[in-house]
Amino acid sequence: MQLDVFSDTICPWCYIGKRRLERALRTRPQSALVRRWRAFQLNPGMPSAGMTRQQYINAKFGSIERANRLYQTVARIGANEGITFRFDLIAHTPNTLLSHRLSYVAATADKQSEMLDRLFAAYFEEGRDIGDPEVLAKLAVEVGLPNNLTADALSGSGQIDAALASDFQARRQGINGVPYFIFNGRFGLSGAQEPEALFHMFDLAREDDLLQQQAS
Repeated sequence: MQLDVFSDTICPWCYIGKRRLERALRTRPQSALVRRWRAFQLNPGMPSAGMTRQQYINAKFGSIERANRLYQTVARIGANEGITFRFDLIAHTPNTLLSHRLSYVAATADKQSEMLDRLFAAYFEEGRDIGDPEVLAKLAVEVGLPNNLTADALSGSGQIDAALASDFQARRQGINGVPYFIFNGRFGLSGAQEPEALFHMFDLAREDDLLQQQAS
């Protein structure tokens, strides 16, 4: 069973969705599951240096009051998943391409899930700028990512192509919001779903695997 999860590192629902997926897998382990976290940029036109949080909120939500109402809902739901959202600590909204590149090279060291956890926590719970190469390098050290891979992610060009290609693929498939789960390249599920919805997808993908095996 293959699962591709499109997400962005500054998407609070992606953080919640990752926690819910992990909770679903603890309840119903899928021994043959191959998981890949795929890049999607909520703000593909974001300047490379990012922007201040106030600028971002004004552009995206129109006012701090509207943003706070939405964030209160997210924080309440996140608390149920063990996440302490601290939107008040976020001073800068980054361009997420560098963080996606770091996630992609972490996958080559079998540390992608851990790297994403650290990126989410750094941004949403600590208010750190995950568009800053120095911050990203420190987070990579904390996860145990080899220095050469970190250097490749933050200064090389290979993973930038992979991350951008993933984002392009998602939009070509009609994905315009994340998290988005695709099982076996065939069955899609949008949003930070509760484990029960994921259980249904596990069953569907497993049945698909059996049919493929029988056909071969």
